[in-house]
Amino acid sequence: MANVRLEGIKRRFNHVTAIEDITFEVPDGQFWVLVGPSGCGKSTVLRMIAGLEAVTAGKIYIEDVLVNDIPARQRDVAMVFQNYALYPHMTVAENIGFGLQMRKTDPKTLRKRVETVARSLSLEHLLDRKPKQLSGGQQQRVALGRAIARQPQVFLLDEPLSNLDAQLRDDTRVELKQLHHQLGITTIYVTHDQVEAMTLAERMVVLNQGRIQQIGEPQNIYARPANRMVATFLGNPAMNILPAIYTNKGFQVGSQLLPCPLAVQDKLQPVQGQSFDLGIRPEHIEIVCQETSHSLLTPHLRVEVKVVEPLGRETLIRAGLTGSSVQINIQAAANVLPHPSDRLSLALDLNQLFVFDSATGYALYP
Repeated sequence: MANVRLEGIKRRFNHVTAIEDITFEVPDGQFWVLVGPSGCGKSTVLRMIAGLEAVTAGKIYIEDVLVNDIPARQRDVAMVFQNYALYPHMTVAENIGFGLQMRKTDPKTLRKRVETVARSLSLEHLLDRKPKQLSGGQQQRVALGRAIARQPQVFLLDEPLSNLDAQLRDDTRVELKQLHHQLGITTIYVTHDQVEAMTLAERMVVLNQGRIQQIGEPQNIYARPANRMVATFLGNPAMNILPAIYTNKGFQVGSQLLPCPLAVQDKLQPVQGQSFDLGIRPEHIEIVCQETSHSLLTPHLRVEVKVVEPLGRETLIRAGLTGSSVQINIQAAANVLPHPSDRLSLALDLNQLFVFDSATGYALYP
């Protein structure tokens, strides 16, 4: 096992900069996830750690050894790809033991380790089959088994679950977490799926356009995003962003006025006419009344329902702010089923309000 440290990593393709100033350190034995939208550079970072991609500038250390000029085969890392990369002419046992065979491991030791790994992944009854005789989930577990059998210092996983169906993805995610707990091998996992990132990671590195946006524990990043991009990327449905102008001790959102909490006023000291982007998550919005009903809660915004999506345990409502083009997502109880064009009044939990700089996107509050 080993720590992995990146210092000022850059990657350029001709005149295009794909990765810019990536710096972080994964301590020995931890499970870190690189997450971000497609094209943000996360797979490129992983391939540079593996030695499959050249580093334009910066330094990569594995177990405190500079590996920039060390070939991939000598870095003692195991990479699991999105497409599994199994050898079709080999059996499951031969695929799992291939790395050991290339290292000229003693046949008895090789066979014992293959059997141990197969048992841990529930593959022991499939050892004589070829990849074409396996399901997608079984093929993925064989690819993981090949990596585990090598007992590398570092696991590098590049979107290994993206080809699986939803249920199998959930099951395999649980297996991955249990395996890491058992093996304790330093793991760096790449995904664009924020659910995978939140559930698997001890710490997350959120990337966008080749730059780090935020590093931290998943729940802390969710609760205190560093900027608008992080805030809207994490969470499903995504955080609502409401362009607003400060006026008369409140925020004007479209043609409506939203109260400005005292805590926000005290921290930001906003001035008349100043622009902000307000953030509020769908779960922190409550429908307080329709036009014909009454509630003890004070309504803050009026909206018109556009789309209603019943999801079984809850209802997702997509609405438009009255008198504005701003769209709002509302997460309501399962028995709340308004119709398109219905008008609703909403109460926002202002203690959960986020405020972002409208120009830079940086979080100003909390």
